[in-house]
Amino acid sequence: MDVFHVTDHQGNKITESKTIDYIEKALGPKGQTADGLNTWPGKRVGVHTIGDHSAIELIGRDRPGLLSEISAVLADLHFNVAAAEVWTHNRRIACVLYVNDDTTCRAVDDPARLSAMEEQLKNILRGCDDGEKVAHTSSSMGFTHVDRRLHQMLFADRDYEGGGLATETDSPCTLKSKITVEHCVDKGYSVVNVRCKDRPKLMFDIVCTLTDMQYVVFHATISSDRPYASQEYYIRHMDGCTLDTGEKERVIKCLKAAIQRRVSEGLSLELSAKDRVGLLSEVTRVLRENGLAVTRAGVTTVGEQAMNVFYVRDASGNPVNMKTIEGLGKEIGHTMMLNVKKAPTSAKAPEASGWAKTRFSFGSLLERFLA
Repeated sequence: MDVFHVTDHQGNKITESKTIDYIEKALGPKGQTADGLNTWPGKRVGVHTIGDHSAIELIGRDRPGLLSEISAVLADLHFNVAAAEVWTHNRRIACVLYVNDDTTCRAVDDPARLSAMEEQLKNILRGCDDGEKVAHTSSSMGFTHVDRRLHQMLFADRDYEGGGLATETDSPCTLKSKITVEHCVDKGYSVVNVRCKDRPKLMFDIVCTLTDMQYVVFHATISSDRPYASQEYYIRHMDGCTLDTGEKERVIKCLKAAIQRRVSEGLSLELSAKDRVGLLSEVTRVLRENGLAVTRAGVTTVGEQAMNVFYVRDASGNPVNMKTIEGLGKEIGHTMMLNVKKAPTSAKAPEASGWAKTRFSFGSLLERFLA
């Protein structure tokens, strides 16, 4: 394997071994791909157990207040949400929530209780569907990096197709972006070129998507020319074949979707409070009552402290009124700390030098995990 140099979003150099370790963890056991997962057409809810938590996976049509309804159901059924990640894209929502019993703090293993929870969550998601698309989801086998799992769920849901897919004008992250797929005759590769606004985890999102599409990345060239990133991937099918004409268009659509999923516009609300049962339900209810729609969310618990980040926009599509945020602060400020930021639409490249074009190869690594 060739030696390569990668920097983090702060410009610090990451060693080859650390980068390989990161890719290995991100790909999950044996580099799980969409083809190796159990998919159930029409299934909106999947549940499995990881340690002391039950992991709940949901996917369906997004609408304002949906996360509030989901968290309210879990609170009513005495499930405590210890961690969660929520993405929305192209009018679809994908959630991975880690819950436990609010009394024992252990994973719930009562089949009847889990079945009741699944049925109530399904009813909520059924209420969101308008018949144009039925959700597809699957329950992961073993541990998979949560961000990659969300990519897998939305990819299986075909969120990259039609409908309300954000255009380049609508999405700051992909403003003036360009994705092309060409055939390298001399080497027998298909070459994917991506140029878009640079941001953290851009390469992660692209590599995960290519891997889940059953392509093997043999070589890559990554560079950053503030504020844009240029990434070039030499890929083939697992059987060694290059892409045909029809596949090229699909790859472009899927990569655009992968880039856009992590984009968050509007405001970022960082909330910190002492963890308690029903906290997520309370916070999301207040957001809904103030006319705010959650576009992305991250929920974590460290000891007795809950750390929540919500990316929100006005539910009507207008810019968020700061008076609304002021009222929100007064309503919840007595029980938790609130920090308001403008959601970053792209990451600035570090001021430090050393962002010259870097070449590396990790095809053999991906092949090992896909074997």
